[in-house]
Amino acid sequence: MLVTLEGLDGSGKTTVWEAVQERYPDAVFTREPTNDSWYGDAVYRSIRDDDADSLAELFLYTADHADHLTRKIEPALERGDLVISDRYSDSRFAYQGATLDAYDRLAVDDPLEYVVDVHEPFTIAPDLTLYLDVDPETAAERAGATNKFERVDYLESVHDNYERLLERDPERFVRIDATQEPEAVLETVENALADVIGDDY
Repeated sequence: MLVTLEGLDGSGKTTVWEAVQERYPDAVFTREPTNDSWYGDAVYRSIRDDDADSLAELFLYTADHADHLTRKIEPALERGDLVISDRYSDSRFAYQGATLDAYDRLAVDDPLEYVVDVHEPFTIAPDLTLYLDVDPETAAERAGATNKFERVDYLESVHDNYERLLERDPERFVRIDATQEPEAVLETVENALADVIGDDY
């Protein structure tokens, strides 16, 4: 089973991801962008570059995702492992969809759908996605606006894209109020995981 954690920067995903490792010690925990490949290294370099070309950046993320699937996700799922990923393809749809919205060299009507279509032939859909929902202003304040993806105006577009993703696949997503106290967020996450995973892991 593939479970993904999604949300804006500052929503608390990584904190939750680290905390549930105690509850599911035998699961495979991973993240995107990856931090153990040159593909991931290239992505992190682009994040730090305010002048990175948006379309080129999309394909760096996509290459990292493809490599992640081949090296880690697919082998783990074939073994029957539970995989829990901090960010996955929905982050790309929401974030790069927002970035490409202002990219005037891309002649498409809907950048989010374009990014989805790029991934469609090869990606693996999650079985469950926990969406930690927080407003863009709070997210930017928590994240500290340390890079180009953590600014309020940009996060507003990302948030809108996440809402579109939830509307198109409501059975996969579980919305979690990430403005709660951290203990309450974690309890809600663990209950949502238990409802789907049960005692299998």
